[in-house]
Order: sequence, then C-alpha cells, then structure tokens
Amino acid sequence: MNILFLGDIVGSPGREVVKNLLPILKKEYTLDFVIVNAENAAGGSGITPRVCMELFDYGIDVITSGDHIWRKKEIFEIIDKDARILRPLNLPSFAPGNGSGVYKLRDKEIKIGVINLLGRVFMEPVDCPFQRVIAEIEKISRDTKIIFVDMHAEATSEKMAMGWYLDGLVSCVVGTHTHIQTADERILPKGTAYITDVGMCGADDSVIGRRIDDVLKRFITSVPQRFEIATENVSLKAVLVQIDERNAKAISIQRIQKKLS
Repeated sequence: MNILFLGDIVGSPGREVVKNLLPILKKEYTLDFVIVNAENAAGGSGITPRVCMELFDYGIDVITSGDHIWRKKEIFEIIDKDARILRPLNLPSFAPGNGSGVYKLRDKEIKIGVINLLGRVFMEPVDCPFQRVIAEIEKISRDTKIIFVDMHAEATSEKMAMGWYLDGLVSCVVGTHTHIQTADERILPKGTAYITDVGMCGADDSVIGRRIDDVLKRFITSVPQRFEIATENVSLKAVLVQIDERNAKAISIQRIQKKLS
C-alpha cells in the first residue's frame, strides 16, 4: 500500500499547490491514503472548518496539526465532530478533539492508524509524548498494526529520538513543524520508515513560508513584525511510504518535491 504524507501547508499558496498536484500524484503513485499537516493552512496560522472541507475535497484523508491548532477559533466548531481532524495526542486530556484515529482505506478492506504528537523542546509545556504514545499504540493495534505518527516538534533530536523509540512499533514516524525537508529518510532496523521533517507545501522563495523581507526586518531590528505569506516559487513537499500489508512494516520511503508549472 502507498501512503502519501504532505508537509505543512502554509496559507492559500500551499492549498493551491495541493489542489493542483495531488490528483497527479494519486495517479502517478497509485495512492491508497493521504495525510497532511495543515495547522497553518488558513492564513498561515491555524485552520478553519472551511479550509478543512476544502482539503478533504482535494482528496486528503486525514489532517494532522500541532501547536497552532487553536489559532483560529472556528476550529472549535468541528474538532469534536470530525474524526479526520487531529490535534496533538499529548495535549491535556480535557482538550477538545482527538489525538489519534483509525481509518479505513477507500478501496481496500484495510485500516490505518494515525497518531499526532507534539514535541516539548523549545515548545509550550505539554504532556510527555514518549509516555502518551505507547498506550495509544497499544489501543490502536487492536484494530490495525499499520500506524503513522506525525511528530510535530522543533528539535531535530527529539524527532529522531521518537523515531528510534517507536522503531518496530509503528509503520512510519514523520517529523513536521520546521517546514524544511530533510534528506535523512530511511527504514530503521526494525521496519519503521522515518524522516526528520517532511517539509512544507508553500513558497520556496520565503523563510519557512513567510515573506523574506518581513522576516529579515524582525531579525535585524528585533521589532515585532507581521509575517505575510510568501507567494513566489510555490512547491509541494511530501514523502511516499510503501507499506507491506502483511506485517505493517515499511518497504520504502521516498522524498517528493513538485512545483506548479
């Protein structure tokens, strides 16, 4: 089975590139399931019900998120109602929404589990992702052994540690949040696919999706600055993971970079 994980969508340029290129990718790679981190899909920070429905219409199966999930208050309207939208598992247990889900593939009698985690290094305080994830894996494993984990974190070391921690327990661990696609994709010794960061769907001529001049002004002057969404040279970054349906282990992981023509 072929699973595509799309990097963080940044604003309307990111949504547009997904709209245009995802149908092509579905045909090219015979995709069975598509996951995307979309916590920055609405105006560059947060997500709304309208944007969620837009992404589902494009062919996205599950939306993961991270520390910006609550930036748009509209998300509270559907976060408890639509199981396809995940917030980090290791937020306090009384937070609305779900941190994981089990989903049926459209054309196969197979289920896939998806877990959304949030890192703690250089981030706001949350529960320990390492402690919370094991119990969740045990629960999901009653329905399926095919499990994808989105480790939304700032520190490379924390993402890598999670990959090694879950090697052999899940099919894939992908890192998100830092928006720069890393070149360390691999299959770990016990069969888990891993990459430190999937990258983003947004403008390459930018600083992680924001206009270069705005970000430079903030760094140079230390004066608070509104970061507008960049729109030049837009591309889609993703990873394609092939899973052995018989044992839920990863067969391959491939980085994907596509541009709008």
